[in-house]
Amino acid sequence: MWHGVIPAVTTKFTQDDGLDFKEMERCFRYLLDAGCDGLIACGSLGEGPLLSHAERIEVLKLTKSVTGNKPAILTVAEAATRDACALAEKGARAGADGLMVVPSTIYHSNHKETVATLRAIAAAADLPIMIYSNRLAYRVDVTIDMLEELADDIRFVAVKESSDDIRRTTEIINRLGSRYDLFTGVDNLAFEALTAGAVGWVAGLVVAFPHETVAIYRLIKAGRYAEALDIYRWFRPLLDLDVSTYLVQNIKLVEALVIDSNDRVRAPRMPLDGDLRQRVENVVKTALQNRPALPSVA
Repeated sequence: MWHGVIPAVTTKFTQDDGLDFKEMERCFRYLLDAGCDGLIACGSLGEGPLLSHAERIEVLKLTKSVTGNKPAILTVAEAATRDACALAEKGARAGADGLMVVPSTIYHSNHKETVATLRAIAAAADLPIMIYSNRLAYRVDVTIDMLEELADDIRFVAVKESSDDIRRTTEIINRLGSRYDLFTGVDNLAFEALTAGAVGWVAGLVVAFPHETVAIYRLIKAGRYAEALDIYRWFRPLLDLDVSTYLVQNIKLVEALVIDSNDRVRAPRMPLDGDLRQRVENVVKTALQNRPALPSVA
């Protein structure tokens, strides 16, 4: 159902901390024009947990207005199941094509609780759902046993696998075949996961380098692994910025440097300064100096 490069987009703010709809529309259209296959709003990179429900729905509506016939997916990541269900219902009413759902990152639920939470959210929205598992960053592990138990509900269509263990990709496929559309959610494991059988990439650095991201994906799917690997090796220092406590600030700074956006974030986050900022600027400078020519690929 879902496949390809689906960016987890950043949320843009005005100088007075409001939502910058004009800048978000510009950035979102840039991604789709480059060949991305949908957009995911208000995830971790989109600072979703720092947005009110009303703000998240406004970002979703804008996303939906830009994606056209490609999926506009809303992230649901709430501490309480009640609140997650409420947001899921609002997203469905606002026209979301699906949800990316993270079980509670505050209370770390057990097997029974996790499955019950995911089923409740699915029932509340009645939309296609991408299950987001991230045991490294959030201590949320939707295990293969859980995925197998949830497989009887057709609303669970995809998995964003972000365990940081490339073996999990093969393990999911070995156990469940093609039951779920399997996405990689770790930028600097994308080549490895896509060549191991993942059908999509929920990407972060794509927001500044969409053409390179799409090229890697399409070359792999065309079996042109060496060409994809050349681009990926160039891209790796940038992709490493996604795997960081400062991923939001890192990636927004890259957007500011590469596509002339801004790096405003919502408090308690603050834009990078000092050595942290200089490091990102150096990575971007080196990347732009050595930016590869991209081969033609359908």
